[in-house]
Amino acid sequence: VIGFENNKDGYSNIKKQAKMMTQDFEALQNKYNFNNFKGLAHSNGGLIYTAFIENYLSDYDVKINSLMTIGTPYNFTETNIKNKFIAGKKNIPSTLHVYSVAGTITYDSDELVPDASVSAGKYIYQNQAKSYTEITVTGEDAQHSDLPTNDEVVDLVKQHIEGQGVRKKQKTQLEPQ
Repeated sequence: VIGFENNKDGYSNIKKQAKMMTQDFEALQNKYNFNNFKGLAHSNGGLIYTAFIENYLSDYDVKINSLMTIGTPYNFTETNIKNKFIAGKKNIPSTLHVYSVAGTITYDSDELVPDASVSAGKYIYQNQAKSYTEITVTGEDAQHSDLPTNDEVVDLVKQHIEGQGVRKKQKTQLEPQ
């Protein structure tokens, strides 16, 4: 887990954090000696991962297989599609599977990040990564801060990142009285 104390918005801060992520990534790779990995990110973490993949991943002899972003504001708060990450999309591996999860409480946002901003990830990853899948979670616990612990999102992580398949609900057997 890599976390940032400074969670301020803005492209310049995201770029700074992506550069900082290289130090942590290098330390993790040296300690665990891995050659492939899967990523999971919430909110601005998805932007940091995107900037890291576009600008620094090629510095390492490692492959990212899958990335799941949850409630990531790819277009920040802009309504036009002048996404800052589109220019670097050519550096995104064509073997990467991307899952972008949005939450909706008010039908168009998770009360913090507009659905359209999460959906703007398609302009970065679609037709560049091997696959790009958008998933919308609604209902209870679909508020931005609740998304990482939302049962449906946890199932998506297990299925697509951990590779455990879909968690099945237990069936209760009724015994005759």
